[in-house]
Amino acid sequence: MNSVIIVGRAGQDPEIKYFESGKSRTTFSVAVDRWNAKTKARETDWFNIQFWDKKAESAAEWIKKGTMVAIEGKIAISKWQTPEGEMNERYIINATNYSFTGSKADTTQTVEA
Repeated sequence: MNSVIIVGRAGQDPEIKYFESGKSRTTFSVAVDRWNAKTKARETDWFNIQFWDKKAESAAEWIKKGTMVAIEGKIAISKWQTPEGEMNERYIINATNYSFTGSKADTTQTVEA
């Protein structure tokens, strides 16, 4: 089963893009802290998030840089070839739902898919 939930802070304000087909996509990153037992230090993992259509518009309106947010979705791999012929790939979370998890300053609201 391909399912993921992450909780972290939005790394920047979401960017929304509208396509000629009428679809919309919002993208942003989320920083998630974890503890590294070897180095005995906190480390940050960055996740690329994308929402589509109505959820994209909602996320673009409500999520702001620094907001503590829980993201629910599926992991996908984006692959492309550079002009030099190199193959690149990156992991993306195709998000289906989000909810705010921070303090009152972060807003308390849940948005269903």
